[in-house]
Amino acid sequence: MKIDMKELGLTSSLIEEASNYPGLFVGRVTSQYRDLYRVVMKRGDIKGEVSGKFRFEVRSQRDYPAVGDFVMVDRDNDDAGNGIIHAVLTRKSVFIRRAAGTSNQEQVVASNIDIVFVCMSLNNDYNLRRLERYLGVAWDSGAIPVVVLTKADLCEDLSGRLSDLRSIVCGCDVLVSSGLTEEGLESVKGYMAPGKTVALIGSSGVGKSTLINGLAGSELLRTRGLRGDHKGRHTTTRRDLVVLPGGGIVIDTPGMRELGIEGLDLSRAFEDVEDLAVKCRFRDCSHNGEPGCAVRRAMDEGSLSPDRLASYMKLKREARYEGLNSKQIEAEKNASMYKEVGGIKNARKLAKSKNKSRG
Repeated sequence: MKIDMKELGLTSSLIEEASNYPGLFVGRVTSQYRDLYRVVMKRGDIKGEVSGKFRFEVRSQRDYPAVGDFVMVDRDNDDAGNGIIHAVLTRKSVFIRRAAGTSNQEQVVASNIDIVFVCMSLNNDYNLRRLERYLGVAWDSGAIPVVVLTKADLCEDLSGRLSDLRSIVCGCDVLVSSGLTEEGLESVKGYMAPGKTVALIGSSGVGKSTLINGLAGSELLRTRGLRGDHKGRHTTTRRDLVVLPGGGIVIDTPGMRELGIEGLDLSRAFEDVEDLAVKCRFRDCSHNGEPGCAVRRAMDEGSLSPDRLASYMKLKREARYEGLNSKQIEAEKNASMYKEVGGIKNARKLAKSKNKSRG
């Protein structure tokens, strides 16, 4: 039985790009284990590994194949051993995290994603600041984020939770679901379609694997229950691309302990704060006491919460410092501090001079 690669997300532009590799076959990476990949081809699944030339020419870890990538392979079956991957086709979207440790290497979590389900459980592990971080990275991937609130059966104040989200989701759709009662499952299925790829991100134990099993209608992925403190148990240990029986593709990801945000544009995740910032009197306003600060005024009036502003400032600092060594970080912090202090002093001088001129 031949597989229709278009139902796996292969677009006309990718087909045209693949034509530049005569003698090779196009496939999509469905899972990875160390240096081996599982690739679905027109004639079925094969195991693959990158060629020596590919390994020699790559510039960084993010150039290697990842789950969701379309790749060019030297064969379309594994009758004669593992296929050899020679190229990765252009990614239309990419989800990246920083590698563990101090190497500052970036790892591609998943690619060619249309929609990102940002999963957050409604139990005691509910955390708005963490959701802000995930939304920022989801927008930055190039895909469309949708917030999926899981474990609704464990929530005693759903209306309160939804009210808390209004200032954070910034136009994203919000779905409520429960793996126990299957509440909201049909709403989630509404985002699935042949050729469309959805990635699920969120902390360990929020119910991503349970949600995928519900979409598939069978126990495809192993799940585990909650610990005694309502924290989730880490189940997924690698990324997997799953083709659903009714059409559509989902990618499960491990709960990510280190979510890199280098160079992150926060304009979508914090659209409300950014809209206020352009109304500040000074273009380089640090929102730290300058006169005419629209952000601080909104906070004083109660339309912007102090926690949201603090989260915005924290993520901006992380995005600025990530990828630097300890000395560079210290120098950047000192420069930033002097700039903020200098900006405040100049603002105060300007305000005083204006008051004198009026007097």
